[in-house]
Amino acid sequence: MSVQDSLALIRRGAEEILREEELEKRLAEGRPLRIKAGFDPTAPDLHLGHTVLLNKLKQFQDLGHEAIFLIGDFTGMIGDPTGKNVTRKPLTRDEVIENARTYEQQIFKILDPERTLVMFNSSWMNAMTPVDLIQLAAKHTVARMLEREDFNNRYKTGQPIAIHEFLYPLIQGYDSVALKADVELGGTDQKFNLLVGRQLQEVYGQRPQTVLTMPLLEGLDGVQKMSKSLGNYIGIADPIDEMFGKLMSISDDLMWRYLELLSFTPMSEIARWKKACAEGANPRDVKVRLGQEIVSRFHGESAARTALENFVARFKQGLIPDDLEEQNLAAPAGGYPIANLLKDLGLTASTSESSRMIQQGGVKMDGEKVADSKLLVQAGATHILQVGKRKLAKVRL
Repeated sequence: MSVQDSLALIRRGAEEILREEELEKRLAEGRPLRIKAGFDPTAPDLHLGHTVLLNKLKQFQDLGHEAIFLIGDFTGMIGDPTGKNVTRKPLTRDEVIENARTYEQQIFKILDPERTLVMFNSSWMNAMTPVDLIQLAAKHTVARMLEREDFNNRYKTGQPIAIHEFLYPLIQGYDSVALKADVELGGTDQKFNLLVGRQLQEVYGQRPQTVLTMPLLEGLDGVQKMSKSLGNYIGIADPIDEMFGKLMSISDDLMWRYLELLSFTPMSEIARWKKACAEGANPRDVKVRLGQEIVSRFHGESAARTALENFVARFKQGLIPDDLEEQNLAAPAGGYPIANLLKDLGLTASTSESSRMIQQGGVKMDGEKVADSKLLVQAGATHILQVGKRKLAKVRL
C-alpha cells in the first residue's frame, strides 16, 4: 500500500493527527513503526467505546506496524484525573491486576496475538528510584500542568489538586520514552497527556512521537460518551442477543457514526449504503449488517447468525405487530424512569403498577425482561415496550 493510501486508512475516524507531515515521513521510511495505545485497567470488562482505539491499532497492525498494547497497571494505581473535577480514588494493586488479566483475553478478539506486544508500565516504573522520579518531575513545570483544562478549572475554582495527580501525565509520557514509541493513540480527552509524551521524548533525545487522537464514542443515548456508569454501553462480553439488540436500538444517525468508528467495512461501501438510504432504502438493513459484524467479531459468525434469527423471531414473526404505531416522547435529562415511561405510554395505570409488573417479571424492553424498576431509559433510540402478553408500545425517545 502506498504512503498516501496508508494515510487515508489511518485518517479514518481520527479527530486529529499531530503532526501528520511527521507521520508521512515516517511511513515513507518503509520501516515498521512502534504504535502505542495505553489502557488503565480501571474496570474488568471492555466496551465498544474502548475498541475505537483497538480498531485503529489493528489498522496500523494490518499495515505492517508493531502494535503495543500497554496496560497501565502502575498509572492505574494513581488514577487518571482527566476530565475529573475532583481527585480520583486510586485502585488497589489487587484490583488493577484482576482487571488487567481480563484485558489480555479480550483484546485478541480484535488484534493479532502474534503481532501484538502486551506490556505493563510497572515493568520500568517499579525499577525507578525516588531520585529517578524526582528527575522526571524536574522535566516539566507546574505552569504547563495548569494549561490542562481540568487542572486549570479546578485551580480557578479552588478545588483540590493532589500532587500525585501531576505525576499521571508525566508517567504516561515517560511510557513513550521507555517504549521509544513512533505513534501514540488516545481519545480526545487524552491529548494533553499524549503531548507530554512528545515533549519528554525530545528531552530524552528521542524523535518525538506522532499523536493521533480518536473521538469518544457516544453511548446508546447518542449524547454522552459510552460508559458503564451511565448504563449506555455495549460490552464486548455482552450475550449475543443483548449485544445485537442494543445495536439495533441505536438511532439511524448514530448508526453512521458507529459504522465509521467500529466497522471494518471500507468507507466507500458505507458511503454507498448512506446514499441508498437517502434515496429510500431502509436504514434497518444497514443496522443489521453492523450488528452482524460486531457480534461476529466478538462471538463468531455462527453466534451472529443465531442473534439475527432470535431478533427476527421476536420482532418479525408475529410477536410484534407490523403496524404498531411509533410514539414520540421527550426524555427528561438523565433518562426516562421506566415506571413513568410505561404509565405515559398507557401500558400501566400508574407508576406503582409499573413497578409491581416489573417485580413480577411482566415487563420487557426490546424483547429482554426488565428487572430494575429504577431503570432510566436514555434518549436517542427506538424501543418496544411490552407489559404482560398483549400490551405493546413502540416509542422513540
